[in-house]
Amino acid sequence: MRRVTYIGLFLILLCCSIKNLVAQNRNSLVIASDRLVLNVDLKSPLPAIDSILAVAGISDAHAAGLKKNDFAAIYKDGWQLATKNSDAIRFERLLSAMNYDRKDRPFETTTAIPSLDGKPGYPAPVRFGVNKYAKITVYELPSGLTRFILPGYDRAKRVFLSGSFNEWSTLKGLMKRMDGGWILDLKLDAGAYEYKYIADGRWMTDPNNLQRVEDGAGNVNSVYFKYNFIFKLAGYSAAQRVMAAGDFNNWDPNQLVMQRTAGEWQLPVYLADGKYFYRFMVDGNWITDPGNRLKIKIKEKDNSDDKYSYLNSVLFLGDRVVFKLTGYPDAKSVKLTGNFVGFDADDLQLQKKGIAWVLPLILPAGNYDYRFEVDDKRLRDPANPHYSVKDGEEWSFLAVKPNYTFKLKAHGNAKKVILCGTFNNWQPDGYAMSFKDGEWTISFHLDPGKYLYKFRVDGEWIIDPGNKLWEQNEPHTGNSVLWIE
Repeated sequence: MRRVTYIGLFLILLCCSIKNLVAQNRNSLVIASDRLVLNVDLKSPLPAIDSILAVAGISDAHAAGLKKNDFAAIYKDGWQLATKNSDAIRFERLLSAMNYDRKDRPFETTTAIPSLDGKPGYPAPVRFGVNKYAKITVYELPSGLTRFILPGYDRAKRVFLSGSFNEWSTLKGLMKRMDGGWILDLKLDAGAYEYKYIADGRWMTDPNNLQRVEDGAGNVNSVYFKYNFIFKLAGYSAAQRVMAAGDFNNWDPNQLVMQRTAGEWQLPVYLADGKYFYRFMVDGNWITDPGNRLKIKIKEKDNSDDKYSYLNSVLFLGDRVVFKLTGYPDAKSVKLTGNFVGFDADDLQLQKKGIAWVLPLILPAGNYDYRFEVDDKRLRDPANPHYSVKDGEEWSFLAVKPNYTFKLKAHGNAKKVILCGTFNNWQPDGYAMSFKDGEWTISFHLDPGKYLYKFRVDGEWIIDPGNKLWEQNEPHTGNSVLWIE
């Protein structure tokens, strides 16, 4: 009798396990030809539902809320409810992308994407970009990750994603097989990325990506832009068509169609750090951005050489830098001057705050010379040990988003160490380095390419003892070599 009881309990537990297993198998993410399909079995355990939601990339949705018909997080991520009953829910996310107007003009695959006009061996920096997909198979998840989807290729044994983000590796970027295709999530910073898929050893561009570029070696790569800025125009609910244009796209009024959202028009784009002029076109009429108080007039010429002034909105993208000068309580005016493109000294007035004068600025990546003007008296920043000398005058030196630090160890008894090289045309006054923790240092923002440099220690030229790369020069004293990738 006891044996029969044990067998009965075993069969009950087995049935429950099978039921749970079947329920978990009903939770699935499927890649269809024109959509993603998310199936959720409401009878499955909460961890199983949370797991499939994580696979779908819906980070803010939870199983407990889903069972209470709370779909807000799922709707926010672009999913739509397809079917629902007491046992299961089916959501769909369309991949079709018609966010550009084919009637305006034929699509140009080389518009606003990487060129090869930079230094030898390096493409020029990309200032602007928008994605164009027949189906949106690359997009951002709420978690900040970028999801790449390759529909189809069910017979492939392995598929890799390779690109500029992983140095075109053939070993990294193994994609995960899903029903109907392949998926991989990557962490990417804002920027322009070239990529390809490798299906069973065969390289191919993204069949759904209309944005492509030649790599200079006879090949073509797909291009993806990770966005970092959104143009917004509030109101104008009765408008039929709103466009954005600026110097970043050669003022093309037909390229960038803004999308209507709740209470405003929006357009996400990628813009590199820098200064930009832009306007909106609302049903054929140009307007400046009412949400941006920074505006400037620029003069343009038509075919008759008559000059016209246009009022443009101005946008600065970069890092926030706070310039601060302590003291000078009796000063009437403190200004900032330097090689800040687009700024005049009269626009750079520091404000007095307590015992200091302060001015925050948004500056793109680069190297800047600056100094303060206190009641017309010029002086370097006393809090900054780095400076350069130009035309016999000293300027404080600042690198925004530096990507390389020059270092010279020892020489602690030296009074002055100067850095010179091809980046300053070998001007002997160069850039003054600072000494701390046993070494002299100074940081720069350098574009990709090759640089030659030397240190001048109390007037004596030396190559970098910490750098094994060097090449001979005309005086046969050698120059250190630096490559920035």
